[in-house]
Amino acid sequence: MNHSRRASPMGRRTFLRWSAMAAAPAIVPASVLGQGSAPPSERLGVALIACGERASFGARYHEHPHARIVAVCDPIRERREAFSRRFGGCRAVRDVRDVLADPQVDVVHIATPDHWHVPIALMAAKAGKHMYIEKPLGLCAAQTLAARAIADRFGRLVQYGAQQRSIQHVRMGIELVLNGHIGRVRELFTWAPRGESGGRPEPVLPVPEGFDYDLWLGPAPLAPFCEDRCLGKGPRKGVYHIYDYSIGFIAGWGAHPMDMLQWWADNAGRVEIPIHYQGTGHIPTEGLFNTVTHWDVTATYPDGLKLRFMDDHTAARLRPHPGIEGNHGTLFVGEEGWVRVSRDNWMTSPQSLMHEGKNPGERRLRVSRHQIDDFIESVRAGRTPIDDLHSAVRSDLACHLSEIAVRTGRPVTWDPVRETIVGDPDLARLLSRSAREPWSLETILPPDASSSSHSVLPRPRTRAVV
Repeated sequence: MNHSRRASPMGRRTFLRWSAMAAAPAIVPASVLGQGSAPPSERLGVALIACGERASFGARYHEHPHARIVAVCDPIRERREAFSRRFGGCRAVRDVRDVLADPQVDVVHIATPDHWHVPIALMAAKAGKHMYIEKPLGLCAAQTLAARAIADRFGRLVQYGAQQRSIQHVRMGIELVLNGHIGRVRELFTWAPRGESGGRPEPVLPVPEGFDYDLWLGPAPLAPFCEDRCLGKGPRKGVYHIYDYSIGFIAGWGAHPMDMLQWWADNAGRVEIPIHYQGTGHIPTEGLFNTVTHWDVTATYPDGLKLRFMDDHTAARLRPHPGIEGNHGTLFVGEEGWVRVSRDNWMTSPQSLMHEGKNPGERRLRVSRHQIDDFIESVRAGRTPIDDLHSAVRSDLACHLSEIAVRTGRPVTWDPVRETIVGDPDLARLLSRSAREPWSLETILPPDASSSSHSVLPRPRTRAVV
């Protein structure tokens, strides 16, 4: 079969279908719906960074009475132009640096592939923008820690895009645990959808017109353009399963159950993440996709409490606890019962505990009706968002340390004070990665960049927040 004659048209058609996903009908503004809107001078100027599937959340900004989308950015012309039309003809930009230089932009919504999250976050912090970052956080632990340091240095607010903290039943379930309804917590479980194998590096295709592929790669290594690398969609999208752009679903999906766990940990006085990790798993050796597909990790906190973190296939096969059901979840097992929460539902044992959810006790969590609404309101008020960066760093680090344990088959020991792996220099080197210039962390923000005079929380102003 002559693949070369068929490859280019096929890739082009897929590209156009992929781009057309953004061309949804225009969204009705909040003012038309009777919600009312603040004058433009009092609304936060929002820029959507990347116009793919995850950027569909931009609709929420468009409907909010105190926000307006002023720019959309994507290296693919068809996508950014489609989103511009969708949001009233706002500015359509190819290069994120031009967005960050725009004084109309107060906040950015970073919905890029994972390898771009932290480089953009560093530039955004330096440029004075607050940010909503889709999960997971960093491509490696060093990026994750850099994001925290720079956001703090420049006093920027960050909302992490693991939306479960804005789901009522998740909050109610965790409040039951915090108020002692299952007794002392003695075991923890998290699980998430398994990764994908396969993907073809061939045929190499010509880059479609209007696609700045070099900018799309950004900090990632140069690689030939092919359909499975760039043009997929849904759970088999290549950027989710190629190690140059992510560490796979162990963080890309694992971020959700781990974030629910971290919400509990933050409020249960657990200031440290697990410090010992040991696990097994599988990484494909053939095909384009080369991130962890299956994993089974045991992570141990300083006081001996154990967390078992698995993919859904492994969790269903082994089922170490009857509360493990569905393709993702967070399970708290106590001396007197258990609580399981997920995006879709929640369950308790005994079942009667669910009746206590509306009045669990004195220890309550913040109420949020929507993650983006909470972000906008937090920026306007100068308060920490519900899914703040420091919490995101803790859960993200746990995903990275779990991945390193699986990738190497060696135990990982984390020093929470020095924030590094100890006792194994080879493993410690896996905490960081090199990046293509000019996108390395050192180039984006040199160590001597000024900032120490900025406060951690910004002060609100009439129109928006600096």
